[in-house]
Order: sequence, then structure tokens, then C-alpha cells
Amino acid sequence: MNYSKYPILTIIASMSLGMAVLSGCSSTDKNAPTIAEPADTAANTKNADIVDGYNVQSSRNDGAWGGVYMSREELAEPRGNLLNVSALPTIANDPELKEWHTMFGDEDSFNTNDGKRLYHESCAACHMHKGEGAIGAGYYPPLANNSKMESKYYIIDILINGFRGMPSFHMMMDDEQMAAVTQYIRTDLNGYKDAVTAADVAQLRHAMPPGGDPSDD
Repeated sequence: MNYSKYPILTIIASMSLGMAVLSGCSSTDKNAPTIAEPADTAANTKNADIVDGYNVQSSRNDGAWGGVYMSREELAEPRGNLLNVSALPTIANDPELKEWHTMFGDEDSFNTNDGKRLYHESCAACHMHKGEGAIGAGYYPPLANNSKMESKYYIIDILINGFRGMPSFHMMMDDEQMAAVTQYIRTDLNGYKDAVTAADVAQLRHAMPPGGDPSDD
């Protein structure tokens, strides 16, 4: 029959062919196994795909949609091979949290008065470990060999209030810590010897910490 003369017959024939193809891909038999059978009991083990003792090809031949590589027991009790929740550390034992507490304590503020350590934990990421500064996504001025560092109050003011893209340390460092990191910047990176004290910081500290990035003002 010339189907081109009868468009509706062409459509029906195409639909019938499509249904036939689909019906061959999956079984209409509710009793057909849809998981791999054990290799020693599978009906057809010759030239079969044996994976972990299961006949995967038998599953395909019996009408399953592709091969399923799990036994009935594994389907009933998933082994959690995607994510083993029991293997995750508890919050108390989380290594990153422990590292955070080592640096900041329990109150999210620095827990050391060592000026060098404070500098390397809070300043070196931008201003570099030797204070040489950097230029990249932004400009990070050098703190070493910088005549502006002669004024301890200049450094303290920036630590308290922030400056342009630099955040404020008002809530993260107390007076002694600010004095210690200021001393390190002035003495170790610039050679200025006069002492910086917590009282120097107290003169500039105020009760209203900046609410955000000072560069937004």
C-alpha cells in the first residue's frame, strides 16, 4: 500500500512502529526480574556479564531497562556508597572548626597577644608576609619601609575603623592585641623602636564600631 496517498495511515503506522520499539525495551510481565540474578541461578550464564557474582545480562534479557548492578538485599539496605554520613566528623571534632578555635577562640576574636602571629593571621594575606604589599585584584599598600608607619596612631586608627577596602578589627582585637600588631609593624617591618601600649589604643577606641566596609561610606 502506498501510504503517501493516505497521510493519516502514515501517522498511525509510525505510532505503531514506535510502540513496538518501546515494548521491546521493557517488559510488560510483572514477574520479570528487574535486578541482576545470582550467576549460579541465572538461566543464561553463557557469554553473560558477571559483576560481583551477579548475571547482569540475564537481567537485561529478561526485560529490565538496562542493567541494574545491585542485589535485592542491597536495594533493601542501601550501603550508602554515595555519602556515608556516619563517616563525617561531628561538629565538635571538625578539623576546620578546631583550626578556627585555635586562631579565634570561642568568641570569634583573636586569642593571642603575639604581634607577629596576629600580623601573619590577619594582615599578611593582603600585605604579604614581609610587608611588601601587592597589586592584583586590588591594591594592597606595603607596610614595610613605609614612612606612614612612623605614626603609631595612624596604624591604630586604621585597625579600629578600617580604611577603604580593609575591614575594621574593632570587634576582633582588644587594646593589647592592637598594640601588639602595631608594635610588630612599626618595629619589625620599619625599625621604629618606641613602645606602643594598650593605653595608646584606648585613646582612639570608641563605642561605635563600623557597620560595614568603610569604603561603602
